[in-house]
Amino acid sequence: MFIGEYHHSLDDKGRLTIPSKLRYELKEDFILTRGLDGCLFIYPKDEWENVINKYRELPNTRDARNFMRFLLSGATTCEVDKQGRINIPGPLSSYASLTKECVVIGVNERLEVWDKERWDNFMKENEDSFTDLADKLFTPNI
Repeated sequence: MFIGEYHHSLDDKGRLTIPSKLRYELKEDFILTRGLDGCLFIYPKDEWENVINKYRELPNTRDARNFMRFLLSGATTCEVDKQGRINIPGPLSSYASLTKECVVIGVNERLEVWDKERWDNFMKENEDSFTDLADKLFTPNI
């Protein structure tokens, strides 16, 4: 399970350091792809297979096809270099508006990579709704 929030910077070549705590869980290679809400998703290979298997079960509808195009067209296999960095391809970096400062967060089965300003805005815009959201998600219906 991935947890935590880590702040790192992109270098001039578009590489991002993955925190050592998280590298161990990712193993040797993993999948980087477009995520939702303007971030990138990083999945370990075994979890990526679970995601793909779930999509294979979806009906062949326009919505399912479009989402698969979105998710898979941006997917790439990544490896961490000897300095603990990954290379983020230009199209993915542009999609997530990654500039210099980034935030890597653990979200259970995946990591998310956010532009720091976008992450800060997300947190600020949603901070008042987290309590209501928790109530809706975790309070049993009576």
